[in-house]
Amino acid sequence: MSNRRPIIDPILSLSFAVHSDPEVYALLLGSGLSRSAGIPTGWEVVIDLIRKLASLMKADCEPRPEEWYVKTFGEQPDYARLLDEIAKSPAERQQLLRGYFEPTEEEREQGMKIPTRAHRAIAELAKREYVKLIITTNFDRLLETALGEIGVSPTVISSTDHIRGARPLAHS
Repeated sequence: MSNRRPIIDPILSLSFAVHSDPEVYALLLGSGLSRSAGIPTGWEVVIDLIRKLASLMKADCEPRPEEWYVKTFGEQPDYARLLDEIAKSPAERQQLLRGYFEPTEEEREQGMKIPTRAHRAIAELAKREYVKLIITTNFDRLLETALGEIGVSPTVISSTDHIRGARPLAHS
């Protein structure tokens, strides 16, 4: 194995590959994309929900809310399970989570919870048809907003029912 440094920067090499063969690459995006917009990660939501739960129980969960949760409930905190326990219906869950992902007027004025340069750059890649498939674990709609701002209407698949009803990728 050689200790030589590559002649071409890996980012430049990737850029060349995407440009040379558009629509072959898919993007897999996680919470890091929206973190700089002020959107919490899933784990940060879990920790905040544990704090709220502890407060309702008039308990002190600090300095490590996740340890308090394990000690109190005998299991590791899990995003989906915690949501199911706190908010029983889909409507309740949606209302509970809205504050984490949708900006208040004040947050919007501060430039928070709105698409970032990264969201807009990815949207531009999609508009120029360099990327046809974007898979994300994010609950926020910042990427969809960025796409809409430049006239791209994405097909959003968020459940198995959506998958069954979706047009084949080759035809969309």
